Amino acid sequence: MNCSCFGASTVRQKRGIDHVHRDTPHTGGCSTAKTKNFSYSELRIATNNFHQSNKIGRGGFGTVYKGTLKRGVEVAVKTLSAESRQGLREFLTEIETISDVRHPNLVELIGCCLEGSNRILVYEYVENRSLDRALFGSSARNVKLEWDTRAAICLGTARGLAYLHEELVPHIVHRDIKASNILLDKDYKPKIGDFGLAKLFPDNITHITTQIKGTTGYLAPEYVIGRQLTSKADVYSFGVLILETVSGRSSGSGTWQGQKLLLELAWQLYEEEKLLELVDPELGDFPEKEVVKYIKVALFCTQENANRRPMMSQVLEMLTRNIKLNEKELTPPGFFQDSGGVSGTQSKLKSSESSTSYQMSSVPLTITQVIPR
Repeated sequence: MNCSCFGASTVRQKRGIDHVHRDTPHTGGCSTAKTKNFSYSELRIATNNFHQSNKIGRGGFGTVYKGTLKRGVEVAVKTLSAESRQGLREFLTEIETISDVRHPNLVELIGCCLEGSNRILVYEYVENRSLDRALFGSSARNVKLEWDTRAAICLGTARGLAYLHEELVPHIVHRDIKASNILLDKDYKPKIGDFGLAKLFPDNITHITTQIKGTTGYLAPEYVIGRQLTSKADVYSFGVLILETVSGRSSGSGTWQGQKLLLELAWQLYEEEKLLELVDPELGDFPEKEVVKYIKVALFCTQENANRRPMMSQVLEMLTRNIKLNEKELTPPGFFQDSGGVSGTQSKLKSSESSTSYQMSSVPLTITQVIPR
């Protein structure tokens, strides 16, 4: 099936802002020439001296504040801890990766500050924070996500990933797709954020062997075991994200219902033909057939063998068209019982398949069957 949501490759758009036509010192060779440069003073004023009342989040390498620029534009100001050397590499990666990328389902990078020891990224402000807060956080009690909203979040995220994987040149693998990196605007439209771990993939590269980074519960087997990164690692993470969105449960919480991981439980319920038991009890009324289809698509995305996972454009087709899934092609997912980290020596791969090939290839053409209208 040759399916593309956006067509062939596209030329990256030019930014409609003033550019800095020089490399800032100590950037490790990364250019910030395409990114608007903010002064530290300007961002300090915008955030009321980085006041605690403006704090809206905290990541592994710093804090995020809400700010208001002089012209009244609200922004998210992501600061990097001064002592974080690893964070600096990811900070520079984030600038270089998405400084000139535009898509409705990607958070827009507005600019940066590299002044003295300060390393700050300035993003568009996204009103409803992150998906994990809406699904799992204390604010989830006050936010009722109906099925139409949850489905739209899954579809928007899929569109953003399809754009990164298949339309941009070079392609981009995000490497850290998870609920906390899916931000929701005032209408709960999803925007993929945090590109600090992202990797660029030229057309002639099938995979990259790289250090394992990411979040337990979302990591693809071939990435953890063989350190081979392809776009199929993002597809796997997206499958886990669908399950979280449908169930209202976090895959990162370790276990659920006894000692079963969310993905492990989903597969068990699939085999028992009880998939509706996975659905968030807070969901209320929902179209059962459609929700079950979303769960099955998630299982296609998380198959242990990367070859058997669909591309994101195919995922979109599976979710949006009147298509019958060919479940004869569905094999068990690969998932981990983590015992102290995400290194290959400490994570036990669990699956009913005895052997796995991780060579990059396209998904089998028989994964879906179009139903005549």
